[in-house]
Amino acid sequence: MATLGLIGSGHIGSTLARLAVDAGLDVVLSNSRGPETLKDLVAELGPKARAATPEQAAAAGDWVVVTIPLRAVDQVPVAPLAGKTVIDTGNYYPGRDGDIPALKEGASTDAQLLQAHIPDANVVKAFNNIYFGHLAVLGRAKGAPDRTALPIAGDAPAAVAHATELLDILGYDAVAYGTLADSWRSQPGTPVYGPPYSGGSMDLATAQATPASADVIRTALDAATR
Repeated sequence: MATLGLIGSGHIGSTLARLAVDAGLDVVLSNSRGPETLKDLVAELGPKARAATPEQAAAAGDWVVVTIPLRAVDQVPVAPLAGKTVIDTGNYYPGRDGDIPALKEGASTDAQLLQAHIPDANVVKAFNNIYFGHLAVLGRAKGAPDRTALPIAGDAPAAVAHATELLDILGYDAVAYGTLADSWRSQPGTPVYGPPYSGGSMDLATAQATPASADVIRTALDAATR
């Protein structure tokens, strides 16, 4: 069975880990504080999950998810990710990550910064526009009439296809919308960020999860402006 490696095991990382275990994948989790801090989560997830260092999670994963604050991107291991599909769930929050002129001015995207740090990997942007509580419950079997779609972007078509396979395994359709340079279209403040999965509510933490079809997500992506 394939393995999902996780660099970062916070809200999105732990949610993806649960979805992956439920789908039959093996999971290797890591964080910046050490494997011992993940023992409770691993115990909850069961025998298909284990904790490791970021380097070990990177080496083990058939897909590797990087789900950490942007300010910590330089801590992502480089060599173990060579040739791998790396899924970036991050968003740029200036109040948390500091002033990054290239992002504020639109000269780059946060996914491009990660790609520059791991040049031999293939970065794909996904899972960054949905509240973790909604991600946890909106997955559906392939072909379900209320299956939810997530936007996905990347420079390498083969990596986008590979990441799409993971989304499918976890219960989601994918809407490819361009390259990493286009990934601003799913960032905070855009129409596709949050409310498509909350019935239009901006109060994501309390809103009921609402399925969002591929057509809904395409329309929201098309409405994005800078």
